[in-house]
Amino acid sequence: MTRRITTERTAAQLLTDFGAPPARKPRTPVAPSTPPERINRSAAPRRGRTRPGEGWAPVEAPLTVYQAATHEIGGLFPLLAANGIPAVGARIGYDTLSGGAFYAHPIEWVLRGRCTNSNMVIFGEPGRGKSSTVVAFLLRMMLFGVRTLISGDVKGEYTPLLHALGVHPIALGRGSRARLNALDLGPLAHHWESWPVGRQREELDGVLGRWVKLLTALAEAQGYSPTVTDEAVLSQVLRRLVGAADGYTHLRPVTIPDVQRELATADTTLWETTRFAHRRQFLDQLRPITDALANLIHGPLAGLFDEPTNFELDWAAPIQSMDLSRLRSRGDQAVAVALTCLGSWSSMITDLQDDGEIRIVVRDEVWRQMRLGPKAVQAVDSDLRLSRAEKKIQILVGHKPSDFLSVGNAGSQEVAIAKDLLALCSTRILFGQSTRVADELAEDFALSGKESDVTTGWCMERTGRALWKIENKPGYKVQSVLSRVEKKAFDTNAQLRQPPAASSNPETDGEGDAPTTSGGWS
Repeated sequence: MTRRITTERTAAQLLTDFGAPPARKPRTPVAPSTPPERINRSAAPRRGRTRPGEGWAPVEAPLTVYQAATHEIGGLFPLLAANGIPAVGARIGYDTLSGGAFYAHPIEWVLRGRCTNSNMVIFGEPGRGKSSTVVAFLLRMMLFGVRTLISGDVKGEYTPLLHALGVHPIALGRGSRARLNALDLGPLAHHWESWPVGRQREELDGVLGRWVKLLTALAEAQGYSPTVTDEAVLSQVLRRLVGAADGYTHLRPVTIPDVQRELATADTTLWETTRFAHRRQFLDQLRPITDALANLIHGPLAGLFDEPTNFELDWAAPIQSMDLSRLRSRGDQAVAVALTCLGSWSSMITDLQDDGEIRIVVRDEVWRQMRLGPKAVQAVDSDLRLSRAEKKIQILVGHKPSDFLSVGNAGSQEVAIAKDLLALCSTRILFGQSTRVADELAEDFALSGKESDVTTGWCMERTGRALWKIENKPGYKVQSVLSRVEKKAFDTNAQLRQPPAASSNPETDGEGDAPTTSGGWS
């Protein structure tokens, strides 16, 4: 039996067997496809060039790849936007979170509602870039016509900047003949005759009140706590010495020895006017403050603040400085008293310089002054409260908050005032700190956990890094940037690199004479 083999017919064969075949289209030859030209053609190998700063760097082990949904990965890498700081003022460096430039102008921040006052406080360990950042801010604010007064340069760190600008600092201390009258009338005597009687009375009351605070603070530095009676007598003595009792016709210069002499040799008019029963009662009750002022005249600061001022400030210069580096050999108390005198004097000088310009007042190591007692703390407190009305930018420089809070016992009035000082500074610049100090900062400035970690971690990795806090808003991680010229001028370690001198005489080295003017700006 034979098996029949059948094959399946195609559709074309079926149509041939049962009908006419369909018409076929001629096939068009297809040209070979060419890949489209890439516009963003890579200019480097896939893994980059193996050189520093050129693409990716090779690693020994393969990188780990993570996969996650967009709502999860968005929490790790959120969309970054430009920071909210207006681009006006001194360009400090860059914000490492957004990558944009960071500008600082506290007055503009107040005008734009970002903060309530223009004061700044700076904390950081030595060597973290505090001074260089402050000096860079001062130098770059000069482009906007803002002038600066360094109210006591304890370590002479700002002197290189002044020399670079052609300005001579006023040096007080060993080898210098410069003298500063802490009770100097300054611009008050210059504008006195042009003011009406009402303006004269108002300005004089303000100056006399500042002088009374200064004298009581100096007495407190000697271990004596002045009373209300002491302040009333000092006010009366100052009015008599300055000539206010003569009908505001002419002001006479006053020095601390004049006040001490008036208290020690009280005449009948003085003790009767101050309502004492007799002269002996006056002398006995005022003896402590009289002796305290006498110690200043004949003590470690003899001749510095008890003689008429023998120099003039050049207000056309962009910066002025009082160099106190030569006073360090006289002890911390001498430096603190000098800072107190300079603080009172500089406040009055800048207040009465009625030109409408913005000024920066730098108070370096202000904690030295505050340790003199409550009166010294109150003097700093009053200056900070008036900075907004007087168009000033007060800059307080310290190492840590405990420096400010060591002015008295816990819970005392002076400690409470010192805490208020931190609240009166809307801008807080926090450089690298240890963990213990970071806990203090977190408590005093209400830092978040991440912000506290920034001060102990990120800020410690490189000089010039700081957390900028503007009131209670989130902080900015700012890296200060200095040019080559600025690095050379702001080098606070230059003295460590200098070789020792062959021979030196500490009594004659340096500027022997005080300049008649601190100008030289061109």
